[in-house]
Amino acid sequence: MNSILAFYNSSVGKKVLMSLTGLFLVTFLIEHLIGNLLLYANDEGAMYEAYGEFLVSNPVIRTIEIFLFAAFIFHALIGVLLWFINRRTRPEKYEVYRLKDNSPLASRTTIISGLTIGVFLYIHLSSFFYPLRFSDQHLSSYELVLTKFADPIYVGFYLFALLLLGYHLRHGFQSAFQTLGWRSSRYIGVLDGFAFIIWFIVPLLYATIPVYFYFFAPVSTTVLMGGN
Repeated sequence: MNSILAFYNSSVGKKVLMSLTGLFLVTFLIEHLIGNLLLYANDEGAMYEAYGEFLVSNPVIRTIEIFLFAAFIFHALIGVLLWFINRRTRPEKYEVYRLKDNSPLASRTTIISGLTIGVFLYIHLSSFFYPLRFSDQHLSSYELVLTKFADPIYVGFYLFALLLLGYHLRHGFQSAFQTLGWRSSRYIGVLDGFAFIIWFIVPLLYATIPVYFYFFAPVSTTVLMGGN
């Protein structure tokens, strides 16, 4: 137990845990994307609705949701803690200290992109997860998607958050591979290719959904009125 605590208290230990929780969250990001792509099925949301019912009714999925929430909180807390530690230990005694010469832009803005993504997740969960699970609103999950993605402000913020997510993932993957010792010359091509899929292709596919529904799937008056 003491060795585990000592490992966690070290800077390397925190980085390893942050890397592992980040990679775990990426698996959810991919799974969630696969489910969301069912919105493109030409069946008025039938497959997407069935997917949502499966998530709600499956006790295994509900348990995994708890671990996902815990992983996100843990990942965010460690990230903030490491940010404060880095600021505290940053050498500022030099007469001329140019931060851009000591760390890349992505590293310096990770805290900003991470916090913005956290705000987005709160809004996203309030818009979809909470109404479908805990409120008595009358819209189906598909109708809720139609309603939310008819709002240009929501769509704009959604796309902005995805842009920051891609930027956050790009730096995060590089850091995780380096921390876990995976960034060797032997596998660097495969890892960089996989990283490109995660930080560019995955957010891009997510981005197509609000764009498609905003421009090509107009919301009926019935849906806007809450299904009444």
